[in-house]
Amino acid sequence: MATPIPLDLTGKTALITGGSNGIGAAMVQAYARLNASIVIADLPSTSSSAKKVIDSLKHPARAIFVPVDITDWSSMVGLFKTAISRFGTVDIVVANAGVMETKPFFDFEVDEATGDLREDAGVTRVLDINLKGTMNTPSTAQTSKQTASLRAQQTRGSIVLISSTSGFFGGTSVVSYCASKHGVIGLLRASQAAARRFGIQVNGVAPFITPTFITEAYSGKYRRRGLPLNTPENVADVVVGTSLALGAEQASGMCFLVAGGTTREVEGPRNAAVASYMGEYVKLALDQAREFFEDLGGYPLPQARV
Repeated sequence: MATPIPLDLTGKTALITGGSNGIGAAMVQAYARLNASIVIADLPSTSSSAKKVIDSLKHPARAIFVPVDITDWSSMVGLFKTAISRFGTVDIVVANAGVMETKPFFDFEVDEATGDLREDAGVTRVLDINLKGTMNTPSTAQTSKQTASLRAQQTRGSIVLISSTSGFFGGTSVVSYCASKHGVIGLLRASQAAARRFGIQVNGVAPFITPTFITEAYSGKYRRRGLPLNTPENVADVVVGTSLALGAEQASGMCFLVAGGTTREVEGPRNAAVASYMGEYVKLALDQAREFFEDLGGYPLPQARV
């Protein structure tokens, strides 16, 4: 029997990183329309944007802005403590915050004094925010879930990781962004055993081109060519729908690709097609390895080297 999707989130709390602008702000609006309490987690510099979003809600008193650095563990722990202190629970978490590099990966700079290539700090920034920050989000959410004893209340939390079509394809040559979003898909796939153990759902949404700050240099030209674009609102609706099968045991490990307003779940077809592109023998070997590690209770990790 399918689990009904709730249309009223009264008493539930949704936390959205990067919720002050763009797709994140559209998510805030979408969850608020379902009467959820809202936590906008974003950089301190976005406070005025966050205030505008909150003031636009029907019930602004049910929403708060928490300034946070998602790459900093203590900042994230503080975020969830603040959210739970205010609303009692955090039921839905959307790891949405992300950035893109501002110059090509292979545009190297040379230190004039030494003649050596200079490390591009922009690469580290993209990986830290898009991957480390995204990994910090479910980790600190789970820590807070345990602290708040939500498991004892039989509450099944829902986490949505925002990747991108760049998490599946790399044709844009935006190296750091593509690498980080591939990492988010890896996080989605590798986290399912832990998700089952901790009683949470972890799913993903991978938007194609959507008019935001990241795409403003070309989205207008893209539209004028007659090519289909997402809107922040239709991506937000997919995110909300993905997060709302609360308690459905089977509703984890999915990723919904959103392109031109069309939505397609891609992890199921990918898993079903493994034998066709890797061969039956390799699929059998992978299945046997998975069963082996399940029998061991998980993948045995190596000891740290001193």
